[in-house]
Amino acid sequence: MHRDAMTRRQLIGMGLGAAAGMIVLPGILSARGLPPLHVAPPSNLDLALKAGRWIRRSRVDTANGATWPIDPAKPGVTDTDLYDGTAGVIIFNLELFYATGDKSWLDDARLGASELASKLPALQAASRSGLYDGLGGALFALEETHKATGDGHYRDASTQALSMIHGLAQRTSIGAQWTGPSAKNDIVSGTAGIGLTLAYAAEALEAPPSRALALLAGKHLIDTAVPARGGGKWPMTPGDTTFYPNFAHGTAGVGFFLAKLFASEFDRMMYGGALQATRYLDAVASTEDGGYKLFEHEPGGENTYYMGWANGVAGTSRLFTQLGEMARTEHWNGIAEQCAQSVLAAGIPEKSAPGDWNTVDQYSGTAGIGEFLIKIQRITPTPAYANAVQRIANDIAARATVDGDGLKWQVPLDRDQPDTLVTHTGFMHGAAGIGAFLLHADDLTKGRVSPIKWPDAPTTGPCEVPAGGKKARDLSDIVGGPTPRC
Repeated sequence: MHRDAMTRRQLIGMGLGAAAGMIVLPGILSARGLPPLHVAPPSNLDLALKAGRWIRRSRVDTANGATWPIDPAKPGVTDTDLYDGTAGVIIFNLELFYATGDKSWLDDARLGASELASKLPALQAASRSGLYDGLGGALFALEETHKATGDGHYRDASTQALSMIHGLAQRTSIGAQWTGPSAKNDIVSGTAGIGLTLAYAAEALEAPPSRALALLAGKHLIDTAVPARGGGKWPMTPGDTTFYPNFAHGTAGVGFFLAKLFASEFDRMMYGGALQATRYLDAVASTEDGGYKLFEHEPGGENTYYMGWANGVAGTSRLFTQLGEMARTEHWNGIAEQCAQSVLAAGIPEKSAPGDWNTVDQYSGTAGIGEFLIKIQRITPTPAYANAVQRIANDIAARATVDGDGLKWQVPLDRDQPDTLVTHTGFMHGAAGIGAFLLHADDLTKGRVSPIKWPDAPTTGPCEVPAGGKKARDLSDIVGGPTPRC
């Protein structure tokens, strides 16, 4: 989408009468000696609402509630997951409700959650326990709907999903893992993401057995670490010889889970496992231009660097931010800032860094990078970060396609086929995730914090506490270091 094309479409989207007025009025005003009329561009909140309206139009009502097709051009193709399906759209609808107070968004979330609850047995039968592709994401969406509505039906459903995750766990010699599609180590589908779900549920649902199972998951990962470069690393799938160092499928994600588990359970073994990950990552990191970034994979991908959530610094920084929230030292947040420096040095969004997909989504694109910069800006307020967040939002707006009263985005799913584009509704590759970033950018300018805390987000620290929320425990007595400046 060319930026000049977006300008024309914005005019059309405002209505032909308004567009004509914008074209004619400046000349009339100038002839009368009056200053030209300036029309303010849409705000980030306005853009997010337009994304929501486009998604809403694709809604498919069901016997139990409603769902949304992954691609509205294929209304029969749906999924339940947090990655690209119903669970992710539910979360975006909840975000819209919190941002606007408009209960119609909450009604949409309820419809989606009711349909999602009916699909739990199918997820269990398929042994899909993962955070982004299974029961973990369903639990998160159902429980957040319960928090927003107070409706016990959704708490019952989230409890059911939790019970299913427990039932699908398989004990190992020292810990626990999962089978089938969840027989992985990573955040998206595997043990690290499921463990984060369990830690989330232990607090949200007040479920102590989930704490115990999360610790078993952590112990299993520590036991199966592959020694490397003075630390440890993990393949996405046990036994694989390809290793991803970054967040979604690799070592940084496993290390993040262990660090976050330590923050809630204070088990020193978990902290040791997180440090194993950091030692390996430090050994292979590129620190050129004062930054910090990790190659995509080894062997064979050592010269490819991404900036996004999945396989780049936007996701990997979460490990260092989590350690910084616990230890309250400059060291870990300093590495997170080095990650931010890599983004700034890459010239995003105006330039596409070598290896990047040149996309605007949450998974590998600028929406995910923007979320990272929002977090860093909240920890260490810096004009460069705030400026980059708004430039990313502006670029995302320029790449949108107007569709009626809504906005949608075309994105590539495969970096090897950059011209093969899809138009999705969901979170990782679609309008829900892009809209969520725009809401969070709006929050940043208004001094607000979303009440929704994702299982794979760093623990709330002393400088970022939502209304009614709790501060994280100060662990400096255990891991050392002073309390930071807020």
